[in-house]
Amino acid sequence: MTTTETATDSGHLRRVLGLPALVMFGLVYMVPLTVFTTYGIVTQETGGRVPLAYLVTLAAMVFTARSYARMSVAYPVAGSAYTYAQKSFGAPIGFLGGWSLLLDYLFLPMINYLVIGIYLHEAIPAVPAWVFAVVAIAIVTFLNIIGIVSVARANIVIVAVQAIFIVVFVVLSFVSITGSGSVDLLAPFHGDNTAPGAVPVFAGAAILCLSFLGFDAVSTLSEEAKDPKRTVPQAIMIATVLSGLIFIVLSYLAQLVYPSNVFANVDSGALDVMTTAGGKFLVVFFTAAYVAGALGSAITSQASVARILYAMGRDGILPRPIFGQLHRRFLTPAYAILVVSAVSLLAAVIDLATLASLISFGALVAFSAVNLSVIKHYFGDLKERGGMAFVNNLILPLIGFALTIWLWTSLSGTALIIGLVWLAVGFVWLLGVTRFFTRPTPTLDMKE
Repeated sequence: MTTTETATDSGHLRRVLGLPALVMFGLVYMVPLTVFTTYGIVTQETGGRVPLAYLVTLAAMVFTARSYARMSVAYPVAGSAYTYAQKSFGAPIGFLGGWSLLLDYLFLPMINYLVIGIYLHEAIPAVPAWVFAVVAIAIVTFLNIIGIVSVARANIVIVAVQAIFIVVFVVLSFVSITGSGSVDLLAPFHGDNTAPGAVPVFAGAAILCLSFLGFDAVSTLSEEAKDPKRTVPQAIMIATVLSGLIFIVLSYLAQLVYPSNVFANVDSGALDVMTTAGGKFLVVFFTAAYVAGALGSAITSQASVARILYAMGRDGILPRPIFGQLHRRFLTPAYAILVVSAVSLLAAVIDLATLASLISFGALVAFSAVNLSVIKHYFGDLKERGGMAFVNNLILPLIGFALTIWLWTSLSGTALIIGLVWLAVGFVWLLGVTRFFTRPTPTLDMKE
């Protein structure tokens, strides 16, 4: 029997990803240029204080990323928040944690297709945005079905293109800023007084949570990582901090270059920044780099949600014949990937602001569950409470939990309503799976 056959029959994913590939996965998933995805929306929401909003979000995400890193050591398998909540609080809570995670994971590929359509339509108005979105869906689906190694290789090229753009943007921004006369270097932090106070900043920070989803996406690849108890936690923290710094610097420069919250199109507000900083050349370069980044994020986000669906299908919470199977040749969850692609077609009918808020809703619920899982697992179950363990296992995750709840309550009313309806649907599904809890909730198969 060949190695491939053995892997297929046992249903195991291949361990092929090292630390650089995992960090790259997280960076591409978050997309260094994702700062421009909701740039116009958050600029108007915060009254010109996008960097300040990113600082607030990064503070919350560092605590939460640390909790993910710790739980990835305890349970180095696919499933992310689903696994952590399930093993810490039981299968029903694990299901609801995974269900909330599905909200942002199912929609994150969609937001990438949506912005690809928006920006390519701006560049080529004769072609409808939905056409570009459908073509992108087809490309991403093909790459994910043939295997995670192809995804890791594509990530290297995508990050390189974005890195070159960032260097060019920074240089042209400095040229534009120094040539514009007097500049208020603190303007991106005190704003333009159109949305005063702290509440708008937290509302903007809540939306920006979607920018940091890459760190928990890394944890979903634990079953495909080499030495996952070491490399996955490191990759989570490195990707989170690096991305946060990039977001803050880029948004700061953007608001110095274009100190206004009035855009030709708020969804593609970054184009006004690029036009001011470097004219047509920078607009074209940005569109190419941004679309490449969005395509890379779509590839990695689809790969992650497919593995979440695979984990839930493998243990019977979702239909096993569809979600719990690997392709016999490529050893990838092909059916789950196709389901994600079908859901992503909704990009043709949903608006950017609503989609961004919905993604953040699901993320913040999952983040809260993981922070609590650290407390339950290490402080409660393992009783690691002495000395620094008290801080590491209770205080720090409790701070992360409080910050995520604060951001969660700062989301729009529409996002909260739709998100709560999503959770209610998940609970009803759980009742059906367990026959009103007369049967045990299926649990994740922990065997390697």
